[in-house]
Amino acid sequence: MALMATIRFYSNWNPHKIQQTFKWVVYLLLFVNYCFYIEEDWSAASYTLGQDAGLAQWLGAFATTIDETAWFILLIKLELETYVLDDEQFTPSITILLHAISVICFTMIAYTIFAFGQYVIEVRQTVPVEDVTSLCQLTDKDLSYTYNLDYQEVTGASCGTLSPDTKFYWIAKNEVVADDEGLRLERQLAWADFAEVVIWLVIIIAIELVVRMQDRGISGGISITALNRTKLLGYSLLLSLGVYWAWLGHTLYLWDTVLWIGGFVAIEMNLSEWRDELNEPGT
Repeated sequence: MALMATIRFYSNWNPHKIQQTFKWVVYLLLFVNYCFYIEEDWSAASYTLGQDAGLAQWLGAFATTIDETAWFILLIKLELETYVLDDEQFTPSITILLHAISVICFTMIAYTIFAFGQYVIEVRQTVPVEDVTSLCQLTDKDLSYTYNLDYQEVTGASCGTLSPDTKFYWIAKNEVVADDEGLRLERQLAWADFAEVVIWLVIIIAIELVVRMQDRGISGGISITALNRTKLLGYSLLLSLGVYWAWLGHTLYLWDTVLWIGGFVAIEMNLSEWRDELNEPGT
């Protein structure tokens, strides 16, 4: 009986059901991951932002959260466009709404690129902490020390264990300090953040172009092939960056990259089903 029940259970599963299950599991995991990033940005902001921080500094500190929010909304929009909504449901008002959502999300992503690019410039222009040869000389300054995205308050108890270096640099508007190795790593990670968001932008533009072309009945050709290859290259570069983050100990970032690629693979599967419908005889 148990064997027959198992056979009946698996016989009810077809490629479409597997695809849908995969898709919604990935979407759920992405939402959980999104909550982790909000908490991480908030934790970092508690070290990098002073009491006099302005709106621009707060927005910069939460650039990752803003970026993740925009991508999550875009993913939902693409799911609506490529799977949920039927052709007759694309009324003028719905179309305008979807375009407006795209504009807002791309604006948020553009701001994220600006914020990450600005930080790349900032960490290139850091200045040394003058007349200081030990972190223990900074215990009364209410500062934090950073290395590899880990922030530690500089106190009398911790100053001797954080870094043996004798030269330090100001980071994050003089709220945080780093030693030579920490500064070098901070600069590399700033470039990694910037490259990642630019690559994702290229991928989403390619997906949007494919959606628009298929909406016009175009399911193949040189343009579609070129866009698909661009996306594959982008995913490969993102996975390489994810492995780099994991090598530095940030396995959450690799997990995040894999999840987001999984989310857009779900959209790719929607596009593939749509393409098959376009290629059906008589369509």
